This record gives sequence, C-alpha cells and structure tokens, in this order.
Amino acid sequence: MTLATRLRLITTSAALAMTLAVAQAGAQEISETHLAAARAAVSAIHATDDFDSVLPQAANALKSELINKNPDLVQLINTTVDEKAIELAGRRVDLEREAAQAYARVFSEQELKDISTFYQSPTGKKLLADGPIVTREVLKAGEIWRRGIARDLAQMAGQQIQAALQATGEGGQKPDEAGANQ
Repeated sequence: MTLATRLRLITTSAALAMTLAVAQAGAQEISETHLAAARAAVSAIHATDDFDSVLPQAANALKSELINKNPDLVQLINTTVDEKAIELAGRRVDLEREAAQAYARVFSEQELKDISTFYQSPTGKKLLADGPIVTREVLKAGEIWRRGIARDLAQMAGQQIQAALQATGEGGQKPDEAGANQ
C-alpha cells in the first residue's frame, strides 16, 4: 500500500469517525420524553398520513407490471407481492421515528406538547379537516387580488403618464396599457 493510499485511508477513517461522533452526540441530545412528545405531535397533526398509500400503490404497480409480463402467473404474483408487502409494512415505524426526530430537533418538548394539545382539541381537529379548503380559498382570493392590483397599477400609471404628456404638450398616443388586463 502506498503512502498516499494510507494517508487517504487514515483521513477517510478520521472523517467517518468524526461524522459518527457528531451524529451520536446529536442523537443523544434528544431525550426520550422529548421524542415521546414529538411522536404525539406527529400523530396529532397526522404528519405522515400522506405516506399511508405508498406501500399499497407500490404493490399494485408491481402486480400490474409483473402480470403484464407474465399473465399466466396471476395467482402466484398476487400472493407473493401481498406477502412481501405485509413484510415491509413493519418499516413504517422507521418513517414515524424519523418524523419524530425531525420535529424534536426543531421544537422544544413543551412546544410539542402544546402542538399535540391544540391539534387534539375540537378547534385543532377542525383546522386539520378544513384547513386545506380555507387554504385553497385564500390562494384563490390572493390570485384575484394580484390580478386586480396589476390591472389597477397599469391603469393608474397609464393615466398619470398620459396626463403628464398632455401637460407638456407631448400628448397624443396613450402609453401601452397591455398590462392592464393581467
């Protein structure tokens, strides 16, 4: 082994050891009660619910693909893919753990408890249920407002420029109001 190779190996090993030490130190900073509060908050806000369909969709897509290639093996394919999907279902806890750690890194234990309390209240549950509807309505109102502001700005600026041109005797053509219909 050459000296350069040894130095690279030592440097890489040292970097890896430092990375592991930092990762372990970071992981140790989050107490079990803090993680428990984070898990409760993740559950209360349904933070990972959007991932519920990942495994069933992947299983159905795989079944379709395999059945298209081997239509004579439908029963074997369905049984095998279903069995393997059930085996993989246990990996959902990995996602829940990662989500809890992400929340625990950002929020204090007390903040997580407050989040859980709020989202388990009737008001919090209503916000979770109706929040997307309200968000769509606010975005729609914002778009209408944006278009109105752009239109009014173009009209007002065009009128003032026209008035200034007429006052100096350079009037004639109106400034382009193409932006007025935005």
